[in-house]
Amino acid sequence: MSEGIYSPPTPRNEPVREYAPGSPERASLKARYAEMRGEQVEIPLRIGSERVNTGRMSEVHSPHEHSRVLARFHKAGAGEVHSAIDAAMQARESWGATPWEERAAIFLKAAELLAGPYRDTLNAATMLGQSKNVYQAEIDSACELIDFWRFNVSYMARIYAEQPPANAPGVWNRLDHRPLDGFVFAITPFNFTAIAGNLPTAPAMMGNTVLWKPASTQVLAAHYIMDILEEAGLPPGVINFVPGSGAEVGDPAIDSPHLAGVHFTGSTGTFHGMWKRIGGNIERYRSYPRIVGETGGKDFIFAHSSADVDALVTATVRGAFEYQGQKCSAASRVFVPGDIWDDYIAKLEVAVGSIRMGTPDDFSNFMCAVIDRAAFSSITSYIEYARTADDHQIIMGGGSDDSKGYFIEPTVVVADSPTSRLMCEEIFGPVVTLHRYDESDLTAAIAAMESAADYALTGAIFARDRRVVKQLTEALRYAAGNFYINDKPTGAVVGQQPFGGSRASGTNDKAGSPLNLLRWVSPRAIKETFVPPRDFRYPHMADS
Repeated sequence: MSEGIYSPPTPRNEPVREYAPGSPERASLKARYAEMRGEQVEIPLRIGSERVNTGRMSEVHSPHEHSRVLARFHKAGAGEVHSAIDAAMQARESWGATPWEERAAIFLKAAELLAGPYRDTLNAATMLGQSKNVYQAEIDSACELIDFWRFNVSYMARIYAEQPPANAPGVWNRLDHRPLDGFVFAITPFNFTAIAGNLPTAPAMMGNTVLWKPASTQVLAAHYIMDILEEAGLPPGVINFVPGSGAEVGDPAIDSPHLAGVHFTGSTGTFHGMWKRIGGNIERYRSYPRIVGETGGKDFIFAHSSADVDALVTATVRGAFEYQGQKCSAASRVFVPGDIWDDYIAKLEVAVGSIRMGTPDDFSNFMCAVIDRAAFSSITSYIEYARTADDHQIIMGGGSDDSKGYFIEPTVVVADSPTSRLMCEEIFGPVVTLHRYDESDLTAAIAAMESAADYALTGAIFARDRRVVKQLTEALRYAAGNFYINDKPTGAVVGQQPFGGSRASGTNDKAGSPLNLLRWVSPRAIKETFVPPRDFRYPHMADS
């Protein structure tokens, strides 16, 4: 048990590079992108100290150039998962006993490696494998992941420093913030490299050992994250890298009696299935697993008639179409009052019409391709529904082309009802649905917006009338875990806006804050009495 003598460096948010024309960082990243575009990497599993080749292979393709194979990776099955569990359990005692300062040093070094020599590599891997433009990749795979590692170290130190405030005479009370009793299973999504890096490392930082299953479409960047962690000094068996299909990796991991926790980001349906399986296994576990999940969203922008229309338009475009709308926080539905509707639509048409879409190596592109064919089919099915449904109208975009890459135009739909299909269901693509409400009945519009969708992840309000800001903030208190006033509902920054939502959007354990790290410790209260009593009788029992 560490005594918390030392303090880590004060964290700071990593500055975002601009990659302006003529800048050295622009030239360096373009060169690394071109180099990696011509490579085909073979990616093994990493179990304990071994790099494991199973021979069961899958491929990583560029979404914007789907004929190009960037990597071939070996897939884990039940046998490899059991081996990874064994490796995690073998490493657990020594890693959990490692002083927190020593663990902190590994992740602080990883942050410096990513800020420096690995920055171009991880950014290029994210651009190539996940089709992010340069700015979105820089914010995600460089800055946010660096921030997670730096700030989580600071939060870890604060947790260990949290001790009982009072001690009776002759008694010393203290808390032992133990790792969980088993391993943590981390399941990460395709859309954020930073999330992929944070979900396994947050529990590991707190002394846990981890099985990490990245999304198959994000394996390339995940592979380089493992390189960074190993170079930083992460011991074998602390994080075991087991890519593969959901059931083949997930089922044996969840069925293990040593499962102590799940750290998940992904779809609401998948999370429901995992929770049900854990519930069915509850009697076999050594301890009740901690279940932490960030799932779907149907994120809103609600505008009042006092809104700054230009700011509202910018928030709509950035919130809905950055990274092709493939963010759980993306603006997916917008409520606009009738008295600013025409001005808003006219300005939105100009903005959407100026969006450039193409490959990430053209730095002038705002949008690139959606992640894969399944996503392309799902998103375009919603567009086709809107094209034929009487209560929906496509007013901008609606086109798509998958001949070379999975490209879908930024699409704006108007829905007659606030409870129509495209106003309620998560689409996870570059489609935003607008609803015009009567400004004379603000209360009804707020109620319709609040109750229409099952999710409560992010939301934004736009108003310059301070009384309305107060009204909306109070009325929508449970509608979003991350709430924005006069700003887009995306772009939470580690150390500034801890991220997470409730209802069908997850357990709201706030990644990027001490609240998340607290889920990965199991405190033990210790009372030490220096001179214990030697007589069972109390003073009140004495003869008068």
